[in-house]
Amino acid sequence: MVKILQAEEQLKHYFGYSQFREGQQQIIEQILNGHDSIGIMPTGGGKSICYQIPALLLPGITLVLSPLISLMKDQVDALGEVGIPATFLNSTLSKQEELQRLSQIKEGQCKLVYIAPERLEQHSFLTFLDELEISLVAIDEAHCMSQWGHDFRPSYLRISTWLNQLSIKPSVLALTATATEDVRRDLQQHLNVNDENVFITGFGRENLMFQLVKGADKWRYVERYIQNRANEAGIIYASTRKEVELLYERLNKKGLRVGMYHGGMGEQLRQKHQDAFIHDKTTIMVATNAFGMGIDKSNVRFVLHYNLPKNIEAYYQEAGRAGRDGEVSECVLLFSAQDIRTQSFFIDQSDLQGERKSQEYEKLQQMVAYCHTEMCLQQYILRYFGDVADESCGKCSNCNRSGEKINRTKEAQMVFSCMKRTRERFGKTIVAQILIGSENQKIKQFDLNQLPTYGLMKNWTQKNLAAFIDYLSAEQYIKPTGSSYPTLQLTEKALFVLKGDEEVFQNEIQTDDAPKQQDDVFEALRVCRKELADAQNIPPYLVFSDKTLRQMSQFIPITLEELNEIQGVGEQKLQKYGESFLTVLQTFEEKKPAGDIRPPLDTPKAKSSSGKKGSYLETVTLFGEGLSVTDIAKKRQFSEQTILNHLIKAYQEDESLNLQQYVNDEKRHLIESVANEVGTEFLRPIKEQLPEEVTYQEIRFVLGK
Repeated sequence: MVKILQAEEQLKHYFGYSQFREGQQQIIEQILNGHDSIGIMPTGGGKSICYQIPALLLPGITLVLSPLISLMKDQVDALGEVGIPATFLNSTLSKQEELQRLSQIKEGQCKLVYIAPERLEQHSFLTFLDELEISLVAIDEAHCMSQWGHDFRPSYLRISTWLNQLSIKPSVLALTATATEDVRRDLQQHLNVNDENVFITGFGRENLMFQLVKGADKWRYVERYIQNRANEAGIIYASTRKEVELLYERLNKKGLRVGMYHGGMGEQLRQKHQDAFIHDKTTIMVATNAFGMGIDKSNVRFVLHYNLPKNIEAYYQEAGRAGRDGEVSECVLLFSAQDIRTQSFFIDQSDLQGERKSQEYEKLQQMVAYCHTEMCLQQYILRYFGDVADESCGKCSNCNRSGEKINRTKEAQMVFSCMKRTRERFGKTIVAQILIGSENQKIKQFDLNQLPTYGLMKNWTQKNLAAFIDYLSAEQYIKPTGSSYPTLQLTEKALFVLKGDEEVFQNEIQTDDAPKQQDDVFEALRVCRKELADAQNIPPYLVFSDKTLRQMSQFIPITLEELNEIQGVGEQKLQKYGESFLTVLQTFEEKKPAGDIRPPLDTPKAKSSSGKKGSYLETVTLFGEGLSVTDIAKKRQFSEQTILNHLIKAYQEDESLNLQQYVNDEKRHLIESVANEVGTEFLRPIKEQLPEEVTYQEIRFVLGK
């Protein structure tokens, strides 16, 4: 009791607080009594206090093992501000500076010494430590010690080896904000800490508002978001250096105070940008995940994830850098399916092997499930870490959804039945294609079109059905295997649904997602229509109806492919008027709705001549004689799009035509790989993920659409 009273006095004297936060007192009491401990506390929960206060009360020094140079400097500077003698040793110091600090430490002028774990590999430094009285070793970011952690560092394993070699063993305190049960067990084993000395204060952050945005035009979203928060501090995380640099350049051109940080920059330049952000000279930091660990900037009001993080631990640690001061802050994740491919590529290219690599794939799938769950986002995260939240947060984008739940038990049973009949051998794309009755060649090749479940959900689109399967995975009815192309397995939870013992419900969102008619665009299109009609001496409605122009003004198509999706635009009119209308529409590109929003397809489009069997067979004959698509279009006086449709139709009806032979193997494998990831309902998402030299024609030939 006396020790805790002394600790409270130090807390008030140096830090100005009258009482400890949750968990701090229990951990400090254990350390002062000489018990090794592990503290798992959320970002902003006051982990540093747990070793800084004992350092003041214990004899000798406290050695703090920290993974990043920036963390050491920030912590030492902060301690110096309140009058606590502390120093750090790292590679930024000159030889003379290092010798001076070693002398100060030896003379007892410092209570806390910050070092990186790599320094424990230096024999001369270990000899130096043998001469010191070390009362406490604090291990910050302790999840780096576990091979199951999201940021495992082999140098951290040296810590326990060194501790076991000491003749006089100091107390040990390991601290982290993100630790699953596997990581906790690993830390306990490394440090020989009993269950009663593991303190978990909970992972919840009540001041954080988690938002999930799917299908948005990411740059436009960021642009609009930042405009309203230009004077607030925020971090934008992107997966690659290229994206970081692109975002930095765009925001910089907007006149915003922005910095950037990634591993490809020189150390001095990185430090310059980081210091500018910490000291509020810039308000926005665009960075890869190389930035942020240990950055003690309390006034970050938002964290935007431009791409999908690799796992929940990484996401929560990065998002948790918002609102360290306890003020309300936003954490926004912009999700698109192609991000999954990027993270899978990173895992595939890593040095990880066997079980470790499989686990990383499984963690990625859990991150993807976060993007498809309908439960409270905060609850999902807490459940991942083994924490329990009795109530929803009431603030996240899922909690604020409108709409009623509809019974999806029948549809779920169809999905589960299809998986059972295929012996759980396939992934999401194939399962969806079977259920919608796809005529894809792979379906026919494996005789999957003979299954009783083939075509059971033909009224669904492949994209919507794939999203439903993602939802079932997020709700733990389905478990994807740990691989770059995961197959789907049923969980015990799904078996109860198959037996009819449980039901599945999904939110039906009652919102009108269709963009509204834009009058200025509509009027410009009417002028264009009038000019074209007058030139031919025909009534304007024969060019396009008002209904067609209104839909153009809603969706702002800017390519021939997008214009062809507008109701009332047949192939002949596309060929005749398409370029004229695109010239007008492209001037309004900034008004195009964000995301991959397409016109509804429930109104049948006019049939083109490609529907006549004799017509398309003539095209097939010419193609077989070696004529190109362009040559055939000229010869038959059709558009190239019509000729392509002829060839695809022949391919789909099993004519003796192998279109894939006209695409080289490397491109074909690339196209198939991307299509497996993003689905085949629309071609544009596939094209965007492929090198520029891969054409739409080659994509159509490989996919048969």
